[in-house]
Amino acid sequence: MAVVDYGMGNLDSVRRAVQLQGSTATTTADPQVISEADRIILPGVGAFGEAMINLRERGLDTTLTHQVLDERVPFLGICLGMQLMARSSTEHGNHEGLGWLDCAVVKLEPADTAERVPHVGWNEVHPAIDSPLFHDIDNDRDFYFVHSFHVATDDQDVVLATTPYAGGFNSAVGTRNMFGVQFHPEKSQQAGQILLKNFLTWKG
Repeated sequence: MAVVDYGMGNLDSVRRAVQLQGSTATTTADPQVISEADRIILPGVGAFGEAMINLRERGLDTTLTHQVLDERVPFLGICLGMQLMARSSTEHGNHEGLGWLDCAVVKLEPADTAERVPHVGWNEVHPAIDSPLFHDIDNDRDFYFVHSFHVATDDQDVVLATTPYAGGFNSAVGTRNMFGVQFHPEKSQQAGQILLKNFLTWKG
């Protein structure tokens, strides 16, 4: 499987977490290697606009779109990698995303004075549907978050899980062969390892 290197992301920790599940992970920016991968993880930390520039400059946007939408290769986007699946973002201006899902990335707005943005730390994740991604994970299990923006959508069919912070936000989205999580499974201890195992063993 391939962990996509586009210059933004905690690549080593994601690769190590995958290897703990007995899978071989290749960190790569080579479109050819990604085209031959049986699974793809797109991690990410940083700004949406810069991420899309980096993907386009490396020719990775077209490779990923072909592999995920046309070839139906299992895909997992993590944090910024999840947000890039959306059609647009308002982070530091207006930016076009990969456009795989009818979603928009918008800023988290605190619901009360006790809430802080960026949202950093452990918080509950509540599966919205019976997704294979959350198999054997308790309904209110905590995962680790670091983010100031979130994925908003009117299409509830793509919402896999939600988190009760800042009025509630979508903490996992996806459809068919593609999954995205706002939290960091590689930093979420046992729950994160179970989720990665679910992705790595998912048969479709």
